[in-house]
Amino acid sequence: MRPVTFVIGDVHGCLEELQALLRELQVGRGDQVVFAGDLVAKGPDSQGVVQLARELGARSVKGNHDAHVLKYRAGQPLKKHHEKVAKTLGEKDWAYLEAMPLWLELPALDAVVVHGGMLPGLAPSEQHSDDLLNMRSIDAQGHSSRRVDGGVPWASRWRGPGHAVFGHDAVRGLQQWPMATGLDTGCVYGKRLTALMLPERRLVSVAAKRVWSAVDAE
Repeated sequence: MRPVTFVIGDVHGCLEELQALLRELQVGRGDQVVFAGDLVAKGPDSQGVVQLARELGARSVKGNHDAHVLKYRAGQPLKKHHEKVAKTLGEKDWAYLEAMPLWLELPALDAVVVHGGMLPGLAPSEQHSDDLLNMRSIDAQGHSSRRVDGGVPWASRWRGPGHAVFGHDAVRGLQQWPMATGLDTGCVYGKRLTALMLPERRLVSVAAKRVWSAVDAE
């Protein structure tokens, strides 16, 4: 049986839901787990999520909330919910967050994982770091926007290279476009935690235990 790659959407500290999803996925030897960023913040146990991810040997791209928490080490001011997370992390957790890339290419699967978004026609290495972390839309002039109402979903315009798998856009929820799949299904907002199985592109999800945070577009 060929190995499977499981790409998991925004966890946001929802440890119990992540554990339930991993049981549902039945990750086997030779399989790999990849996170689409935002392991931390808003939910109940960010440290536990980071610890589980690193103990699994999973890879993760950096999400905007992961990036916010990392500012703590540089002495930059944080919002209270990011500072709260930062104070729970151990050295191994910090090392895991600091090693997160802005994108991951999975050439054997013809896929690329990012947290936010990408402008069409550019390879991941040519994208702006702020877009990779925060982009949600493309406006009428072809510019990136962080806003859901800032234009059309960027993924609707993506034509490669690679099938893009991303998170970040809980307001739009699950997105399935010809060359992109959006996996932020709002677990921390009381909805679902979702994974995409590659290469077959089958979706698997579990329900949230409760509403952990009010919905916002940050």
